[in-house]
Amino acid sequence: MTRDLPVLVVDGTRFSDLDGFAREFSRLLNGYTWRGNLDALNDVLRGGFGTPDGGWILRWLASETSRAALGHAETARRLERLLPGVDPSNRASFEARLDAARRGEGPTLFDEIVAIVREHGPGGSEAADGILLELS
Repeated sequence: MTRDLPVLVVDGTRFSDLDGFAREFSRLLNGYTWRGNLDALNDVLRGGFGTPDGGWILRWLASETSRAALGHAETARRLERLLPGVDPSNRASFEARLDAARRGEGPTLFDEIVAIVREHGPGGSEAADGILLELS
């Protein structure tokens, strides 16, 4: 039953950008600091990086505040920081994503983070990790 699962709480009023979200999320982890890399977030959610074993609930308070903070502007800022390291074979599609974010279009960081977490819960490709996301 879900009420028996540990609950880890992210407070959306405690950050205003991806770096702040990384700090807020890292405070939930026992002995590990996540630095905001989305690939690494997948690893953290798989376990072994300070999260409870056997499934848990991620309760995201003030998620609408986070949706704004991790919206298109912050998405564009992140993509701009990553652009210098993009492989030339991926540069055109990466720049198209960046241009879309600058126009306020396409998935945001909030959307990406939520999608990653949901992959580790019911119906996701990594559902065995047993993570339940509650947005409030």
